[in-house]
Amino acid sequence: MKVVTVVGARPQFIKAAPVSAALRSAGHREVLLHTGQHYDHGMSAVFFEELAIPEPDINLGVGSGSHAVQTSRMLEAIERVILDERPDAAIVYGDTNSTLAGALAACKLRTPLAHVEAGLRSFNRAMPEEHNRALTDHCADMLFCPTSTAVRNLAREGLTTGVHLVGDTMYDAVVRFADVAAARSTVLKDLGLEPRAYALATIHRAYNTDDAGTLARLLAALEALRSTVVFPVHPRTRARLNELGLRPAGERIRLIEPVGYLDMLVLQRNARIVLTDSGGMQKEAYFLGVPCVTLRPETEWVETVEAGWNIVAGTDPAAIASAAARTDWPAPPAPAVFGTGDAATRIVEILADTVETRAHRR
Repeated sequence: MKVVTVVGARPQFIKAAPVSAALRSAGHREVLLHTGQHYDHGMSAVFFEELAIPEPDINLGVGSGSHAVQTSRMLEAIERVILDERPDAAIVYGDTNSTLAGALAACKLRTPLAHVEAGLRSFNRAMPEEHNRALTDHCADMLFCPTSTAVRNLAREGLTTGVHLVGDTMYDAVVRFADVAAARSTVLKDLGLEPRAYALATIHRAYNTDDAGTLARLLAALEALRSTVVFPVHPRTRARLNELGLRPAGERIRLIEPVGYLDMLVLQRNARIVLTDSGGMQKEAYFLGVPCVTLRPETEWVETVEAGWNIVAGTDPAAIASAAARTDWPAPPAPAVFGTGDAATRIVEILADTVETRAHRR
């Protein structure tokens, strides 16, 4: 079986790593296409190195741009790759512009499309990611769902054929790399941090960074925590902070450059609490048994909230402070609602069976 895998952003590198390993160990041919949506070392190359992902066969180098410019450039280039490679299937991950471009290219060329992390819904149509994930699901032939909630979301939209509950490949990655990270990372020593003596924060969503008032409120909320806050700053967020002249008022918020996957796992695992607008970090905090406060008005990862490990606080400083001050968090481990760490193997098996069945029908 020959597949084209489309990735472009750091969450996708994490999701794709276990599947790429499973594909190659089973003897399948993977053409790894990197759109270049995330392109600097801290957001891209370091993830390939640490997750042992092979070098991309193709790097489109699309870079940043408006949604229309970025997606259209990717779409045109991915179409050429699929026409040249003639794969048995294409795989896309998550909900970025790279996801949508890969989905549209494969769908228009009638190449069987697999969507890993299908069925996620925040029900917030102001999020570009919500449109990307919903459109991709309706293009896909194989919908690989991480949770039962995702399966139900698809059923409500009339999508029941080709839907598979497999678990979450990000959980696969944590199972595989958590101990590796603990052995290799020196980030706590480098930053002079003690376990459970700091909070970890990330902010990168456009609706949190584009509005000056929202970003200022979030900084004020972090300042009000009265504890050390480690804040790896996304390039978009740093540019926005510089543009607006915003800086934390105190010394407790430590702005650092983005870190690699292994360092981030260690930072999350040892944090007292995680505050984030990242969907992936909400899940990783859950996997690692660390309380999380979501800096958004909603989450697609409702299981983490239902289990009591995640509080959706939005951007109001008082609500964030109240959530962060909570002391009655559940005792670990968190309920195993994201699979058993074998999602990638199941995806590859189902993908190969589907491709073989289609070939026999022809």
